Amino acid sequence: MRVLFVCTGNICRSPTAERLTTAWADELGVDVTASSAGVRAVVGHGVESHAAAVLESLGGDPTGFAARRLTPAIATDADVVITMTAGHRDEVLTVAPRTLRRTYTLREAAEFARRTGVVDPTAWFSARAASPVTDLDIDDPIGQDTAVFEAVGEAIADNLQPLFEAWYRGR
Repeated sequence: MRVLFVCTGNICRSPTAERLTTAWADELGVDVTASSAGVRAVVGHGVESHAAAVLESLGGDPTGFAARRLTPAIATDADVVITMTAGHRDEVLTVAPRTLRRTYTLREAAEFARRTGVVDPTAWFSARAASPVTDLDIDDPIGQDTAVFEAVGEAIADNLQPLFEAWYRGR
C-alpha cells in the first residue's frame, strides 16, 4: 500500500503522518510506504521545529525530510491519498480527479477503516456515501504554541491507529 499524505505547506501535518506511518509500518512489519506533499508546499524545507519535536516524541524521525509540492503524478501514483482537511481533499481532486475513489481526509479514512475493517480505500467510498463523516479537518498548527502542535500530533496519531489496525489484519 502506497499512502500519500497531503496538507498545505508539507512541513507540519503531512510529514508527521508520513514519518509516523513509516516508523509504525517498520515496527509492525506492515507493507505500507508513506510519502507526503503540500498543496502550497514550502519546497525543500524540513519539518517545522515544533512539529519535528512532536514527531520525535511520538516515535517518528524528521531527519532528511524535504517538503514537496503536490503534482498530478504524485497523487495518481498513490494507492490512497489522505488529506488533513476537506479543502485539501478538494484540491487533490482538482489536480488529480481520477483519485476520487481513493482520496479521503485522515478523519474519514480512520472512521471508514474502523467501520469496514478493510484496507481497500475504494471500499470506503460506499461508506462515505452511506454515512459521511462530518468532523473532517485536522487544523494547521503553524504559528501556534507548542500545545497546539502537540494536540495536532496526537490527533494525527489517533487517526492513524484504525488504519494500522486494518493494515495489520490485512498483511
